[in-house]
Amino acid sequence: MDIDIDPRIKYAIEHTKVIRSPRQNLATFGNTIISYYVVTGLTENVNVVRDGNVIAERPRIVTPSYLTRLEGFSKQASKYLQAMAENTPHEPGIFYRYKNEAKEMNIVSEPTATLINKLNERIEEENNPLSAIIKGIEELWDVSLMIFIYELTRGSVYTNITDFQRRGFLDIDSTGVPKDARNFIEELFELVNKDVSRAPELVNELHRWGLFEEYQDRFFALFRK
Repeated sequence: MDIDIDPRIKYAIEHTKVIRSPRQNLATFGNTIISYYVVTGLTENVNVVRDGNVIAERPRIVTPSYLTRLEGFSKQASKYLQAMAENTPHEPGIFYRYKNEAKEMNIVSEPTATLINKLNERIEEENNPLSAIIKGIEELWDVSLMIFIYELTRGSVYTNITDFQRRGFLDIDSTGVPKDARNFIEELFELVNKDVSRAPELVNELHRWGLFEEYQDRFFALFRK
């Protein structure tokens, strides 16, 4: 299937290079914080350095039916998910969610190679195995960052799936809900029991799985104490 790609996006893909990758994969059972530097050139000896953190939330096991109830997808993506839900409604997959926390942007007057060497030395001194350096395109630096995130995710999928399989979290019950999803719902109940402000998060998760009626008595009981 041919996919039309914006020429500028294609250019960013072709000219983005991950200079230094994190030395660890994304955690399977917790959040992962990746520190990054994105280096983009302005002129031959002038570069822009952006640094920040990408927070990868704990991977979640989802199904096409779940994703059709999740906000944030385009109209075209929603149509695709709907078709998937009709054909394989309970096929488990892994869903990754990220948040970018940008910190600083600095303009540095020195050659790219020299700058990258200094960043590598800084990372070695900090001894942070979850640091990365990306060489990207100035006007599309955030696309370069997304390319890095995609590659990081692709490199972590096998390990995450293996971990989930080992614990049986990919098992689907008679209602079409993965074991991992049931475990997450239990975690949310515990959180709401301690902090009622988290209740909307629990309600949304129950509705996305179509489980609110099953859990509603237990949910309302949280507010009768």
